[in-house]
Amino acid sequence: MRFKQVSLFALLTLGAFLSLSWLSAEWSRWSGYEVNAYKNQILKVQERLLFLQEENKKRSLELSNALNQIKCTTSDRTVSATELEGGMNLKTLGFSSFDFMKLNSLYYHLPHLRSHENNIYPNIIFGKNKTGVSVVMGIPTIKREKESYLIRTLNSLFFQMSTLDEEDCLVIIFVAEVDETYINDLAKIIKARFPKQVDSGVLEMISPPAFYYPSFSNIKLTFGDSEKRVRWRTKQNLDYSFLMLYAQEKGKFYLQLEDDIIAKPKYFMEMKDFALGQTSDWIVLEFSKLGFIGKLFKTKDLPLIVQFLIMFHKDKPVDWLLDHLFYVKICNPEKDNLHCEKQKQMLRIQYKPSLFQHVGMYSSLSGKIQDLKDVDFGKNELYPIHTNPPASLRTSLKAHEQYSLENAYLRRGFFWAISPKAGNYILIQFHNPLNIKEYVFTSGNVQHPGDKLYNTIVEILPENETDFLSNLLRNGSNFNYEATSNGFFKIDTFEDGVAQGIINPAAGKIKAFRLTVLSDSSVWAIVDEIFIKTN
Repeated sequence: MRFKQVSLFALLTLGAFLSLSWLSAEWSRWSGYEVNAYKNQILKVQERLLFLQEENKKRSLELSNALNQIKCTTSDRTVSATELEGGMNLKTLGFSSFDFMKLNSLYYHLPHLRSHENNIYPNIIFGKNKTGVSVVMGIPTIKREKESYLIRTLNSLFFQMSTLDEEDCLVIIFVAEVDETYINDLAKIIKARFPKQVDSGVLEMISPPAFYYPSFSNIKLTFGDSEKRVRWRTKQNLDYSFLMLYAQEKGKFYLQLEDDIIAKPKYFMEMKDFALGQTSDWIVLEFSKLGFIGKLFKTKDLPLIVQFLIMFHKDKPVDWLLDHLFYVKICNPEKDNLHCEKQKQMLRIQYKPSLFQHVGMYSSLSGKIQDLKDVDFGKNELYPIHTNPPASLRTSLKAHEQYSLENAYLRRGFFWAISPKAGNYILIQFHNPLNIKEYVFTSGNVQHPGDKLYNTIVEILPENETDFLSNLLRNGSNFNYEATSNGFFKIDTFEDGVAQGIINPAAGKIKAFRLTVLSDSSVWAIVDEIFIKTN
């Protein structure tokens, strides 16, 4: 009986255990189904969210581009690189961009750009998308530690051009920096100094997107150059390439300039006529013997040149690479170097005398002095032959030896003053009040570019102060002439050693000009050019 009770209990226990095991297995099976179902639902939701996220990104981008189109059409076209992404920008905004797909090998040499493929656009600081010109001029510039020559360069370029020249030309300032504050500050200065050129569209300013430059880490040192110098010349090659790619669709020829040069009178027509008169298949016309200054290319050749520069951008400076390109194009390796040099002259044609001169003393490479001069530039007059109106001249500045103020005003030489002090002045008092159309005062010269007027203002003395102010108001003129002393009004300030401008006709007749120094200078000052043009 006891055995039966034990057996029955064992059977009941076993039955309970088997039942629980079966229920557990069934529960696990159905639970697994539910978990898988939940997982599938979650995956579908995630896929849907990703799809909606991409769609939202596209819509946001289209909206951003549309807003940029409106902004660029109705204002100064200040567009950032981050806003210029997507496929519709080129047609929408009309600005040239970089079709690197035509230059696929560039991604091999600049691998950091692969993640930005098809989205490499310049920052358009200001510009009117001018195209179809004969000559596009490219001027790269950076933030210099010592001294900037950009304003003087632009003054010289535009002063030597006629209105017709400007209509057939585009000048692109490429600010090779990613510091937005500096870029915007420079843009304000340029727009204030050259409003006519900015408004007409002959002057544009661009900068690269921040991701354009590689890290420059672990760069290979060559030719005994320091790491600092190798980085500088490597970045220069990338800067030239960026600027050339942007300029290629803008005109027929591309002129490479620097931000520290001056130009000869009528340089534009001389250069254009010389280029159009060529019959051989040239690659570059050289209008200066120095470095990469004054080099004219056909824009259709720029993609080839850019590809070559980027292929070897880490290896050599740009002028050396250009010479290697000529060797690859035309030299026979079975011939000697003399034969090769003669062949290269067929591709690079030198124009004499040079049309551009280097005036900077401090290189864009920090700490480097680069007082290079093109001997073929000569000593030709940099301003049109003219005679200044009769005037009495006075100055409180002390002249060095025979370099008098009269020399500069009568165009017999220049005025060289010893260390200007605050309050020193130059007074030009006309024998009779005159209607003045425009004026130019330049300080420093090719031999002594640093001897300039610093912190100096330009003032005029109207024939009648009351009539002067009422005439301007009556004509609805926007002016900010500041009354100074003795009836004079401040109209300008020297920038980079130059003061240049046009007098509003509503100002009436002018009795005198005065240049006033506002602070002591540690250097001497040369007044190289005085040009007063009457109506």
